[in-house]
Amino acid sequence: MSAYVEALIQRQLERDRLRRELIEDAEAEHGPVDQAAVDAKRALLRGDTAGSADAA
Repeated sequence: MSAYVEALIQRQLERDRLRRELIEDAEAEHGPVDQAAVDAKRALLRGDTAGSADAA
């Protein structure tokens, strides 16, 4: 069981590292993320139309 848990943790750490690298690369190319735009898209995906009106 311990080896299984260790493998899961290692896989998650690798995914986290890759995610950070992708974000850093995208921000280097396109600039920092606009948090208001992220919030608006998140609201759309959740079906929260009231929240998306504020960010539009």
